[in-house]
Amino acid sequence: MIIYIHGFASCGFGSKAQKFKEYFEEEIITISLPTIPNLAIDTLEQIIEFSLNKDENVYLIGSSLGGFYSLYLANKYDLKAVLINPAVNPWNTLHRYEGVEFVTNYYDNSRFEFTQSHINSLKNYKVEDLKNPQNFITLLQKEDEVLDFNEAAIKLEDTELIVEEGGSHSFDGIERYFRKRDTERRQNGYRHHFHFWLPDAF
Repeated sequence: MIIYIHGFASCGFGSKAQKFKEYFEEEIITISLPTIPNLAIDTLEQIIEFSLNKDENVYLIGSSLGGFYSLYLANKYDLKAVLINPAVNPWNTLHRYEGVEFVTNYYDNSRFEFTQSHINSLKNYKVEDLKNPQNFITLLQKEDEVLDFNEAAIKLEDTELIVEEGGSHSFDGIERYFRKRDTERRQNGYRHHFHFWLPDAF
C-alpha cells in the first residue's frame, strides 16, 4: 500500500493527489488529514500499524508538510518514502500564520484554525538522526517559492537526492517520474499488475 500525504492547507483531493490516484489506482490512498499536527500523525500511525500488522508493505509519498510527516513516519517505522519539496523546518515556514485567525484551504476554500501551539507541536516530530537514508528519495526544485530548497538538500543530503533547476513548490512535472514496472503477484488466486513508482529503491 502507498500512502500519499498532502501538504499544509491541502487535502486528499488536490491536483497532485489526484495525479497519484489516477496512476496508482487502488494501490494508493490519498486521505485528507486533520489540520492539527498530532491528530494527523495519529491518523497516519493507525493506518500504518494496521497495514503492517497484516504484513502489508507500506510506502509513503509526502509533499511539503506531508514530506515532513513522511520523514518522521518512515524513520520511525523503517519505511521507504519519496519526499517532494519537503518542509524540514515547518515551524519556521508556518510562523507567518501566527496571529492569523483562520487559514484557508487551497482546495475547497474552507477555513480552519492553526495556532502557535499547533506550530510548536511540529517540533515533536523533528528527525534528528536518519536511521536509513537509503530508504528515502528526495525531489527538490530550486524555484520553490515557499521553501528554501537548500534546507532540505542539506538535511537530506544522504538520501537519494534529485535537485532540478526551475520548478515550483508544487513540483512541476511530477508525472515525469511516473515509471511503470509491471510485477506479477498472486492475490486471492489471481494475477494482477502492481504499478511501482519512481525508483528502484521501491
